[in-house]
Amino acid sequence: MQAVDLAPSAPISADIFRAAMRQFVGTVSLITVGTGDERSGLVATSAGSLSADPPLVLVCVNRQASSWPLFARHAAFGVNFLRPHHRALAERFSGRDGTTGSARYDGADWRTMVTGAPLLKDAAVAFDCELDDMFDKGSHSVVIGRVMGVATAEGEDALVYWRGGYRSLTA
Repeated sequence: MQAVDLAPSAPISADIFRAAMRQFVGTVSLITVGTGDERSGLVATSAGSLSADPPLVLVCVNRQASSWPLFARHAAFGVNFLRPHHRALAERFSGRDGTTGSARYDGADWRTMVTGAPLLKDAAVAFDCELDDMFDKGSHSVVIGRVMGVATAEGEDALVYWRGGYRSLTA
């Protein structure tokens, strides 16, 4: 395989950047926000640990996402790392099938912990987060959550996103 350098004299385009980022393997995270009929959420591969002391996570959320306004309004959210059997749920929360809002939650088991944010019962790990900070960079907001609760489930496999598609990762 031959390497290709993409260093044009003009700034890197969004298309070139997206194509390059498809080489990045990301954990599929289901980000949940809101309560009742105002629940929504999204799928993110840009979520992870920020600090262990205090426990903080960060998520990058496109400001065009329908759930984006709910983060400031509800000041709490869940970060759920998915397993391969959650692929259909990831498709639904990504908006690919046209499902929006609280209908995205249908067909899965949910619970709450400290903040009231919806958490997937059988997620590999679920973080219950209180909004700590949120600031804009480029097309996204960087959302920082203070972890108020953690739930883990048994299993050794994960759902990852690579080269534009969902894949199973097994230990």
